Amino acid sequence: MESHNSTGPSPRKMKKLDEGAQAGSESEDDMQESGFDPATQKALEEIDGLQNEIDGLNEKASEEILTVEQKYNKLRKPHFDKRNEVIGRVKNFWITAMVNHPQVSLLIDEEEEDCLHFLSKMEVEEFDDIKSGYRIKFYFDPQNPFFSNELLVKEFHLGGDPKSTSTEIQWKQGMDLTKRIKDSNSQRRKRGFEPKNFFSWLADHGDPSSDDIAEVIKDDLWPNPLQYYLVPDIDGNGIDEDDSDEDGEEDEDDEAVVVVEEEEENDDDDDEGGDKEAPDAQEEEDDDD
Repeated sequence: MESHNSTGPSPRKMKKLDEGAQAGSESEDDMQESGFDPATQKALEEIDGLQNEIDGLNEKASEEILTVEQKYNKLRKPHFDKRNEVIGRVKNFWITAMVNHPQVSLLIDEEEEDCLHFLSKMEVEEFDDIKSGYRIKFYFDPQNPFFSNELLVKEFHLGGDPKSTSTEIQWKQGMDLTKRIKDSNSQRRKRGFEPKNFFSWLADHGDPSSDDIAEVIKDDLWPNPLQYYLVPDIDGNGIDEDDSDEDGEEDEDDEAVVVVEEEEENDDDDDEGGDKEAPDAQEEEDDDD
């Protein structure tokens, strides 16, 4: 008598179920070929139908979420504009926030940092159709000695065939940082970022759909730059200088404690030695007597 596996067919026997009207229309022979008994086949078809309904609701939810996001983008804009006005009163706000950011900072070369001190304002604008893309705008002081542009824009068009565009930088004579800077590969490979610098990133249009730097600026730095502006200065070893001084003082205290303990132990040994000598002296006096 042939035995049957009560746990159902193995994964190798699993076949994709027909969708829509074809679900439930398989013949008994087809169901037997798929390795399912009629009851199991019917249950799987019902599950597939319910899953299609769930997928439809998820798609509808995504559309409604986009509508809500578009609404709140318009509501947020005047607040972002007002924030930029106030930021303009804080010297070197944006370059400080960028240098303090753990990922964006990996993109900025030392010479570029000097140039970015002339960055006066930054904005991120999402297209009306959020899924289609966004642009990042960098405003520079007219007194910038590196290039003549007062506005640099990088746009990301993500609908259909993804592509990006950016403003061509009008470098002043002898000030082209893309030619003068050599990438520090060992530092820039951290956190999965390809080794490049800030201005070469602006001109890079390789794969806009997977531009990690742009995503970080749009989704992290731009929404709340204040948290990065207020990050305390940390030295190259990732240790706050104040903390380092305190640690040094603690180490000195520990050494002092060790010295004191050793001295106390030596004193105790001397006392014990003195106590041992006292009975011997008394015995000598008794012998003389």
